[in-house]
Amino acid sequence: MHAYIESLLFCATEPITAQEIQQCLVELLATEVPIEDVEMALLALVQKYDNDNFAFKVYRKAGGYQFLTKPEYHNILGTYLKQTSKKQLSKSALETLAVIAYRQPTTKSEIEQIRGVSSDYAVQKLLEKGLIVILGKAETVGQPLLYGTSDKFMSYFGINSLADLPQPKDFALPALETEGELQE
Repeated sequence: MHAYIESLLFCATEPITAQEIQQCLVELLATEVPIEDVEMALLALVQKYDNDNFAFKVYRKAGGYQFLTKPEYHNILGTYLKQTSKKQLSKSALETLAVIAYRQPTTKSEIEQIRGVSSDYAVQKLLEKGLIVILGKAETVGQPLLYGTSDKFMSYFGINSLADLPQPKDFALPALETEGELQE
């Protein structure tokens, strides 16, 4: 039973409760599993991973349990995340994503009309990365696909809704210096 619980904790992206673990075990094993047995197994796993041999441990949080990296290993994770974040979106993909974000739902031909270049590759890459989704088909000739942003887009850019996107007025260019200021 410990291995089953350990595997659930490993795959859980959020804290998982003893009751949720119990429900999974009951369904899998087709027999009753007392909650006390689950709690004892969880306690044993907490103790097992509270050991210097492991870079992670079982934390109790938000009423559940979850594997998390120990604080002393956060620096190496930060280094890794910094390196992977260097794999940024290309200028073409960012332009395409901006058009989609502000004009959604929009078609590829509308994107290309605004950008002035083909956007096939950028749209494909954004779909692969999960930053945009197909929302359906336009009710126009040929019924082209309609694109919009995804929840992953919101997470990637740290916003809660499209209303949080910067407005065009936020991009105003600074006023040019007057000739008198330049002479000083």
